[in-house]
Amino acid sequence: MKRTIITVVGHDTVGIIARVCTYLAQNNINILDISQTIVQEYFNMMMIVDMNRAEKSFGEIAEELTQLGEQIGVIIKCQSEEIFSQMHRI
Repeated sequence: MKRTIITVVGHDTVGIIARVCTYLAQNNINILDISQTIVQEYFNMMMIVDMNRAEKSFGEIAEELTQLGEQIGVIIKCQSEEIFSQMHRI
């Protein structure tokens, strides 16, 4: 399984989850786990997704999610699970 960590951070507005999830569905990316919180007016979401069925490369998806984030006023980052785990281990 090609698991990827996607984070979304920014000012809370209507439709953030819908836009991100729509993009993932259109690209055959399955959401395995999702957590989101709003602290005051700031939105924060972390997703673990499976990219096995995605037809685009990791780089293309990461770039398109960055562009989507710019369109909706949030920052979207993608990291492979292996890199994420290595960066956050103690």
